[in-house]
Amino acid sequence: MAPAAATSSPPARPALLGGMAGLDAAVSLRLHALFLPVPRLLLKALEVAGDGRIWLPVPISLLLLSASPANASGAVSPLLVGLVAGLVIDLALVGLVKVVVRRPRPAYNAKDMYVAVAADHWSFPSGHSSRAFLVAAFLAAAGFQPREALFLWAAATSASRVLLGRHYVLDVVAGAFLGVFEAWLSNLFLRFMCAQSTILVC
Repeated sequence: MAPAAATSSPPARPALLGGMAGLDAAVSLRLHALFLPVPRLLLKALEVAGDGRIWLPVPISLLLLSASPANASGAVSPLLVGLVAGLVIDLALVGLVKVVVRRPRPAYNAKDMYVAVAADHWSFPSGHSSRAFLVAAFLAAAGFQPREALFLWAAATSASRVLLGRHYVLDVVAGAFLGVFEAWLSNLFLRFMCAQSTILVC
């Protein structure tokens, strides 16, 4: 994975966000400038905490371990099945919307951002925001407590995207709604799998 900088990306599409884009950009720049005193190390820590390079490999690895012959019980964790399904859905939906909308990232975004795929060059919606709210909503629905802490982490991660200059406000708001929707989809998928499968202990 290489820093986002020199590679050229496809041209941006005409604004699909209408007149909101200008107001969104102005508000986002104002917030970014207003919160510059916030330690960048803290914002970067939140960035890492919502990174797909952590949230995809770790649950997938745990799921594979639970499904391996080394697992004496032979039962696969339904929580991991639903979470991995949600993360895959998130990866697909966010990537699709990004390449369709093609909203450039803020001009003041620092060059210390890493991109995993070409779609990461685009700003709308925020993948960190969608992923954080997916995880928070899914775990909250599974009964994890305190729910407030889950959504506080998701909100802080989303806010850090604007304060770092990675995204506009509308990007993270759209990402949050998308993440909650993805959590609902992954719960539907999990209920279907529990009804069909004999290896899931639901």
